[in-house]
Amino acid sequence: MGDSLSLAHSPCPNDTFVFHAWTEGLLPGAPRPELTIADIDVTNTLAAKGELDVLKISYAALPYVLDEYALLPCGGALGHGCGPLLLTRDACEPEALAGKVVAIPTERSTAYLLFRLWAERALPGHGVRTVVMPFHRIMPAVRDGEVDAGLVIHEARFTFHGYGLHRLVDLGEAWEERTGLPIPLGAIVARRAMGAERITAVTDAIRASVRHAWDDPAASHDHVAGHAQELAPDVQKQHIELYVNAYTEDLGASGLAAVRELLGHAADSGAVPRFDPAALA
Repeated sequence: MGDSLSLAHSPCPNDTFVFHAWTEGLLPGAPRPELTIADIDVTNTLAAKGELDVLKISYAALPYVLDEYALLPCGGALGHGCGPLLLTRDACEPEALAGKVVAIPTERSTAYLLFRLWAERALPGHGVRTVVMPFHRIMPAVRDGEVDAGLVIHEARFTFHGYGLHRLVDLGEAWEERTGLPIPLGAIVARRAMGAERITAVTDAIRASVRHAWDDPAASHDHVAGHAQELAPDVQKQHIELYVNAYTEDLGASGLAAVRELLGHAADSGAVPRFDPAALA
């Protein structure tokens, strides 16, 4: 593939599972990238600054960086039944959130875009205030009454019951019922300045890394566990099974349609900048 390059992805089990073979030098002919592991809000910021060559970012951050970065057709996180949840301390109807405070992990996330799209339909004419809060603080804050509801992602799907919380709405389910499309969560982008040949080589390496992970899932066990120490092994396994799927190997026509649908609506509502849809191809 030529000279070494820089890569950043999150410590989430799906990312460490997918990229393990590539980052550990297990792919003949593909040099090990210089790896940065950081939460998605950090990688979103790195991409916005034009730093690093290949990054995992939120799809909600993609319109901000399309001039400099190309969307890759593999390695990302899309799927069915894997969307964000809106949680409350007590069981209630959606109307109860009118005028209330909802904790969100970041505004540049698919979770927040899906929340906005849902709120426009479920709470027309009613304001909902949001407060940005570190992800690990959201469920305790809802439990303790600091906020009225919390928007959570990833492993919280498997752990929220332990906080005594109630699922008000599965925002991914609402999206799928309305569109019939998968839920676009995390994108892999590559710096356009690398050139088409090198971007293709990166794409090939990521696909090979995905296939290696599927062929020998035990090989990445220690690597995955080492970056997800707060998660029980069964939760790590559920996380990988949910977020690493056929769309990880190939975005495909339906995956790309989902990205266009989500970001098109988000641009129409002013949640993200307008962009040239051709830049997603």
